[in-house]
Amino acid sequence: MLTRGDIQRLAESYDPSQITIGVLGGHSALDVCRGAKKYGFHTLAVCQKGREQTYAKYYRTRPDGRGCVDTTIVLDKFADITKPAIQEKLRSQNTVFIHNRYFWVYFDFKDIENTFRVPIFGTRGMLKLEERDVPKNQYYLLEKAGIRHPKIFQTPKDIDRLVLVKVNEAARGYERAFFYASTPQDYQRKSDELLKKKTITPDALKKAVIEEYIIGAQINFNYFYSALDHELEIMGTDTRRQTNLDGLIRLPANEQLEVLHYLQPKIIETGHIAATTKESIIEKIFELGERFVATTQKEYPPGIIGPFALQGAMAADSGKEEMVVFDVSMRIPGSPLTPFTPHTSYLYGTSISYGERIAMELKKAVNTGRLKEIVT
Repeated sequence: MLTRGDIQRLAESYDPSQITIGVLGGHSALDVCRGAKKYGFHTLAVCQKGREQTYAKYYRTRPDGRGCVDTTIVLDKFADITKPAIQEKLRSQNTVFIHNRYFWVYFDFKDIENTFRVPIFGTRGMLKLEERDVPKNQYYLLEKAGIRHPKIFQTPKDIDRLVLVKVNEAARGYERAFFYASTPQDYQRKSDELLKKKTITPDALKKAVIEEYIIGAQINFNYFYSALDHELEIMGTDTRRQTNLDGLIRLPANEQLEVLHYLQPKIIETGHIAATTKESIIEKIFELGERFVATTQKEYPPGIIGPFALQGAMAADSGKEEMVVFDVSMRIPGSPLTPFTPHTSYLYGTSISYGERIAMELKKAVNTGRLKEIVT
């Protein structure tokens, strides 16, 4: 069993003048590498064969200073990163890894938690809590923090309003084949259709979450918690672009109805759009984040370290705005556009990205001999 103490001792053994920032080649890797280079770190991307050109070719570091990826390690599959020889290569370069969504898409949680002997910036044991079928998951944390989330229906028989059924696709288990229902009969009919088309599997349907559908302005609140300064920051706010849903809703209503005879809406993450917020809700945003951080520190010590996000919608059911959280990201969100919202500039005088903010925290930790405090 790998303990935090093991990782802290490993971090203390690193040469502080030769720290490498490591990432998996995907999700938010370029943002992380750019920020790391700006603060003088060596960068390393671990890539999967067939998907490495972005890092090994297009954004590799050039002699003239262009680019941001210094070194690439190409593996047959991402999961090979836990092989002893690869771990040793990472440790030999004093690598601190920045985790992202790929860690729970391509790896076994237990493998990363118990055998990946490389320091991770952030709280590695909390990644699995994004999954809805594990104990004390994101819903548990939201309830403990007093943060509203959609009502969860335990069985289809309980459906008494419009719901969103979150079920994983058959072809790509990490993407969800969401569908809407308003009655138990509606649920049965639509789920049967998806099963018949083999879009979903019976096992995936059994694990599906039936969630109250909230009408509101969708928005993601992106945060950074500094474990060095014990301070919460808002990195930015955005909303999602999803296919094929976004293309569908841009059609006139009569055409939407016609198209729905031939295909089902899918909600596959494609990108994000910067979304500014009015100043009157900034205190609410901070309050939600501070309550969430405090809850994680109590329930999962040491709690959230660095980036996380509360994603949902601003609803006004009772005449006043209230955030309803659909999803929690326990790591860097996959949105590189935080510099294009103004929140970090209010604090730092200039807008910064997640990659830059992570590098700032690591630089401070290295310079003050506190690296062990922000790795797990």
